[in-house]
Amino acid sequence: MYKDKFSEDVGSFFRSPVREIFKRVDLNSIYSFAGGYPSAETFPLEEIRAAMSEVISGYGGKAFQYGATQGVPELREAVAERCGVPVERVQITSSSQQGIDVCTRVLVDPGDVILTSNPSYLGALQSFRSYRADIRGIAHSDDIDVFRRRYEDMIDAVKAEGKRIKFLYMIPDFQNPSGESLTLEERKMLVELAARHDFLIVEDSPYRELRYEGEHVPTMYSLDPGRVIHLGSFSKIFAPGFRLGWALADPEILDKIYVCKQSLDLCPPVFDQYVAAEFLRSGRLDANLRKSIALYKGKRDLLLALLEKHMPEGVTWTHPEGGLFLFLTLPEGFDAVKFYDKALDAGVAYVAGEFFHPDGSGKNTMRMNFSFMSPERITEGVRLLAGLLRSEIE
Repeated sequence: MYKDKFSEDVGSFFRSPVREIFKRVDLNSIYSFAGGYPSAETFPLEEIRAAMSEVISGYGGKAFQYGATQGVPELREAVAERCGVPVERVQITSSSQQGIDVCTRVLVDPGDVILTSNPSYLGALQSFRSYRADIRGIAHSDDIDVFRRRYEDMIDAVKAEGKRIKFLYMIPDFQNPSGESLTLEERKMLVELAARHDFLIVEDSPYRELRYEGEHVPTMYSLDPGRVIHLGSFSKIFAPGFRLGWALADPEILDKIYVCKQSLDLCPPVFDQYVAAEFLRSGRLDANLRKSIALYKGKRDLLLALLEKHMPEGVTWTHPEGGLFLFLTLPEGFDAVKFYDKALDAGVAYVAGEFFHPDGSGKNTMRMNFSFMSPERITEGVRLLAGLLRSEIE
């Protein structure tokens, strides 16, 4: 009845396998390594209650009124100070996912090329496909010369086809799904390629502040503020329910995002912005972040130790220095999508790595989250998953 009523774009939408899991089961009833949920232990409920009261006392009805599309000045100024940028380079977004979407909406026409890592963040791939972009995934290599050559070969191939590269999408810090990070040399190389071939970079950094070891690496934005759009989020460092993020970019780019957002949501959630601004300015966010980092580091260390102890021969995994995920690689020929129902029926969930690969590869991979479950449930979940894999592989 409705088939001829939908737009052409609808055919480019695809369902998130993660969200489909949430529809099928209650995550608290299974051992879930699937979602990217922060631990509820990191939500500072009493401090949030106090901040909300302070916002109501300080701003009254203004906190519940419409606000500026760019974001309330208090939060923009707090983000600008935290990131060390002028306030005119800050746009508040309704989540970093919206940041990805508006960047694509204002920059990409159907058929334009977006370069990204292979694998890459599923939510970004959904957005890119909804605007009918041509997504080209490029696998990472620890050999910088190989890494550079892969990008140069892809750029040459795109140009030979007569297509335009609009931007490179990259999560340089504790990538989702792999958990891996780019070195400073790799970041400089990508920024240099973008400048030479005249495309932009969308740097998505929701996990950057969740570092558990090693030294912070400069952002790609800091290397070229005119060419890089930097996206940040409060979801992983504060609470995802506030649905707040930010974009740092050249004011000319932000002006187009500003106009685009007017047709989407008019303004980010005003009350939530005032609460977030209060948390930033009062020091509450940093104090809570230190506790979150300690909690997540312990969970990451536990998961790594359990994988080493229980996983069968032939299974390997990444060792992230931060973030919320690591990536498992199973023996060649293993199909993580086909195996999924067996695992879920037994009470354990993960996300098949194939969904994160723009080219459909990665069938023998899976993403595991370590932030959501308690240490006890992580322990039991790994034992269960490892036993299921052992019966399948050996």
